[in-house]
Amino acid sequence: MQFKEIIGQEKIKQHLIQTVKENRVSHAQLFLSPVGSGALPLAVAYAQYVNCLDKGATDSCGECSSCRKYERLIHPDLHFSYPFFASTSIKTAVDVLDDWRNMLLQDPYFDMDIWRSKLEAANKQANIPIGECHDIIKKLSYKAFEAETKVLIMWLPEYLDKSGNALLKLIEEPPANTLFILVAQSQDQILTTILSRTQIVKIPKLSSDDISEYLLANSGLNSHQAVDYAFLADGNLIEAKALAADVQSDSSGIFTSWLRMGFGNKVPDLIDFTDEAAKWGRENQKNFLKFGINYLRECCLLISGADALVKLPPLTMETAKKLSQHVLTLPMAEAIIAELEKAHYHIERNANPKILFLDVSLQLVKIIKFKTLPQGTQYIYN
Repeated sequence: MQFKEIIGQEKIKQHLIQTVKENRVSHAQLFLSPVGSGALPLAVAYAQYVNCLDKGATDSCGECSSCRKYERLIHPDLHFSYPFFASTSIKTAVDVLDDWRNMLLQDPYFDMDIWRSKLEAANKQANIPIGECHDIIKKLSYKAFEAETKVLIMWLPEYLDKSGNALLKLIEEPPANTLFILVAQSQDQILTTILSRTQIVKIPKLSSDDISEYLLANSGLNSHQAVDYAFLADGNLIEAKALAADVQSDSSGIFTSWLRMGFGNKVPDLIDFTDEAAKWGRENQKNFLKFGINYLRECCLLISGADALVKLPPLTMETAKKLSQHVLTLPMAEAIIAELEKAHYHIERNANPKILFLDVSLQLVKIIKFKTLPQGTQYIYN
């Protein structure tokens, strides 16, 4: 895997390449990132660059014998460790290595739920057990077969229990030319003894522009859909792909139109909208409500004067500004968010969508047109 195949993260790529050029590769690094940001493919591309026989200024060559083996994840000096579901026949990560390779080669952007679906998990708890730790120590005690540097990439070290302390000496004083890369999502869940022995590389969320460009190129969406889903995914490419799998029309346009119907007290139009929304299917209905919740939270930032923190795309931003300046107040936006969150909760539990969307539509009229807010101390403002 090469850096050029990885979506966004240009600053991180430059930093990693520079550490190799300046011979400052720390032997134990922790890639810390939110879900769906590309930390795992970055780790693989970094390892490939470290061992490339003909490194370029910005990427590995992709053609040398080392790169060709890395591309298929079969290099003898590239090792992986990850959570799995232990059984009598599965004692270490190597026992499900074929499943791991196939998934990683198919799509390097995945989470624990996707990995779980590839295995016979049943009701078992995933972890990285003591047997796996001993296997890691054994593998890394051998000399490198071909490469200058042996590499171990551990995905989700959060799943190490106390048995992970068995790796401490190896991480702190590894054999010569050994590189540990831990790919994590939650710093708080990692053993502090391991955390203190690694150099942390913080990888940010993907930008909405990077995700929308990817969706436009790979998902067959139009520009409005790609922008909406990128905003809704909030930097998580896995979430964006899942949203794109159930294509719906322009969420921002439909949602702002729905608000305008409520402001204009256009009950016949709201009934038509309800009939249409009832046909979308549960996942699209949930996505629409989730979009509305996120959209109104951005409007709350605009109303509060925190424009610099708003992450809406330009066209959607203009509409949001008009709504925030001329229609919505902070209590109104918060009240609508509460209604949408309740609707999302009930949709998940198979509520009748026609009745539910009609009820929310009438609540919009009460809140936006007649400024009738729910009773409660959270809506009392001076």
